[in-house]
Amino acid sequence: MSYRSLEEVLQTVESPVKLLRNSKIGPYAFPVVRSEFSNWRDEQRAWKETCALFDQSHHMTDLYVEGPDALKLFSDLGINSFKNFKVNQAKQFVACNHNGYVIGDAILFYLDENRFNLVGRPPAHNWVQYNLETHRYKASAERDERSAVNQGHRKVFRYQIQGPNALRVMETVTGKPVPDIRFFNVGLFTIAGRDVRALRHGMVGQPGWELFGPWEYGDEVRNAIVEGGQDYGIRQVGARAYPTSCLESGWIPSPLPAIYAGEEMKGYRQWLKATSYEATASLGGSFYSNDITDYYLTPYDLGYGPFVKFDHDFVGRQALEQMQEKQTRKKVTLVWNRADIARASDSLYQGGDIFKYIDMPLANYSTLPFDKVLKNGKTIGVSTYTGYTYNERAMISLAVVDSQHSEVGTEVTIVWGEENRGSSKPTVERHVQAEIRATVASVPYAEVARVAYRPH
Repeated sequence: MSYRSLEEVLQTVESPVKLLRNSKIGPYAFPVVRSEFSNWRDEQRAWKETCALFDQSHHMTDLYVEGPDALKLFSDLGINSFKNFKVNQAKQFVACNHNGYVIGDAILFYLDENRFNLVGRPPAHNWVQYNLETHRYKASAERDERSAVNQGHRKVFRYQIQGPNALRVMETVTGKPVPDIRFFNVGLFTIAGRDVRALRHGMVGQPGWELFGPWEYGDEVRNAIVEGGQDYGIRQVGARAYPTSCLESGWIPSPLPAIYAGEEMKGYRQWLKATSYEATASLGGSFYSNDITDYYLTPYDLGYGPFVKFDHDFVGRQALEQMQEKQTRKKVTLVWNRADIARASDSLYQGGDIFKYIDMPLANYSTLPFDKVLKNGKTIGVSTYTGYTYNERAMISLAVVDSQHSEVGTEVTIVWGEENRGSSKPTVERHVQAEIRATVASVPYAEVARVAYRPH
């Protein structure tokens, strides 16, 4: 039997948790781009030591919104201030449900008067599109799906260039000094004779730009950048290394969309298709609760507190106002104990039970990873994104823990693997759980990112 909506699917299962736990989907896909252009260790090193080129053209959804009420739509849904938002600027748009829990976040580009583009994973886009279609906004939307869903060509290419040598590479490629573009502002470059828009951006605190333009010019622009960067150690970064960059910058890319419970969100669940991201994403890890809301995260949990501005009305405002002074959790980096990692890996070479395989460089095996973090045997938080960074020579994870245990140097324990020898996800082999010691560290973890992001 086929179902039309997420709400119909939920009526057939015991709980949203069971639906997501039993999903057959693995970690979030980064399609089309080669797994490795050289090797993921050197590709990670490039964004710290020389220059890295990322192809972001395929894994993100684009939602173009145009019309006189387009800005009002985003203002009504976003926790951000839009008071001074102007053409040729961008911001990290964060949307919450009525209770102040995050539905999703993405980068919002102010392309032209009354014209915007929202770029990122689908949850924020779905919520914006739903509200546009079900309320009286004078605006329209055009959707350009990520390549995993859209088998045709995308509307635009999107590359990111970053690293200590990025400035010199761009000067070589453009043939002139690079214009001084303020952080998260958009300027214009000419590359291979093509006009390319450039967002001043840096994913791990290094200088860089996000470049985008018409799809048909993408190959010409990429080839020109690769050729121009040869003397500066440029490396193209493949799909294995790319998603690990957020580990060093401290961005949690996969909060569980806070939409699965409550009457206020029922209409939205009825609007969402049974094939949507929210209906098919997989939940994995050692943190277990039968209540889906225990997996919800607030903007403050995710480190988005500075984005919350009460200078406008938006969905979730009242709840966030009440939360503002009552924060009990904090985002941190957890540095995993090397001996415990080795012990878990060594189980693969012995008889008997094995521990859950720790993949490298990205260890996630589900779309929505949630591992429990313990202190003295008590759960004090969740670890949500795990991987290895060659730049720091460490296995680290991004976590949200009780504030009283968030001080740098605090020793905690992560439970790695799932209960009952694992779920039915194809990415999960039969295993037993392992306790991995970890130490609380700052977020962002990379020193250059901490320094670069401090003013923001």
